[in-house]
Amino acid sequence: MSFVKNAVAGAVLGGSVLFTAGLGVANAQPVETAPDGLVNIAVGDTTILQGVPTDAAAATAGALCGSAPEDVNALAEQVDADGTDQTVCAGLPGGDLMLTQNVSAEAEQPETATAPGDAGQEAG
Repeated sequence: MSFVKNAVAGAVLGGSVLFTAGLGVANAQPVETAPDGLVNIAVGDTTILQGVPTDAAAATAGALCGSAPEDVNALAEQVDADGTDQTVCAGLPGGDLMLTQNVSAEAEQPETATAPGDAGQEAG
């Protein structure tokens, strides 16, 4: 009889540990990019300027598209604040000119390097 009690108690405790571990994974939220005044400019699938100030992006995009920099600056600030991509103009030879949100350096995870001679050794 005690074997059955131990088996049931083990199953209940093991299930509760798995359940609570799953809650931690389910509640994880992606890192949101905060407005930092920087955007990217892309034509088609090619990024031509990355992490430039919104006013410089507006001047560049305005020159390429023949638009007023003031109008493009409003789009650039909207991209920086909301993170939604905006099309400045269409019909360029490489594709549409888009303003996109840059990814801040905090969101990028650098690769960890191992010291020479440490590879494959366990801490002991």
